[in-house]
Amino acid sequence: MQGEVRAAGAPELGPVLVGFGPADRLAAVVRRAGFTGAVLSDPGRALYRRLGIGRAPWWRVYNPGTLVLYARALRSGTRLTRPSGEDTRQLGGDAVVVDGTVVEVWRPRSPDDRPPADEVVRAALARR
Repeated sequence: MQGEVRAAGAPELGPVLVGFGPADRLAAVVRRAGFTGAVLSDPGRALYRRLGIGRAPWWRVYNPGTLVLYARALRSGTRLTRPSGEDTRQLGGDAVVVDGTVVEVWRPRSPDDRPPADEVVRAALARR
């Protein structure tokens, strides 16, 4: 998403990564991904609940689309690791927040059901 923000020429847009894992694990993920924005740890998943982002049943988590994502990652040389103690059924989400108010939320049905980053950036630009 940071690349899309740079491409849009909108440095005022600040992607924020929120995870439910411990801060040290999130820090490791952020380093590997090269993410330079703000990172928040929400182990109690309060924000997930407030945004209506829940857990998926196992058949949605390990669906063909998700398996394709894993296969692409492996082909590109990404080393997949098994999350230890993490809830693999917790879905992620995307939201646009303006002045502390959530103005748009994307709630996926499965891990592979996420909007393209440029769609989220366009929605944020439209709200500024």
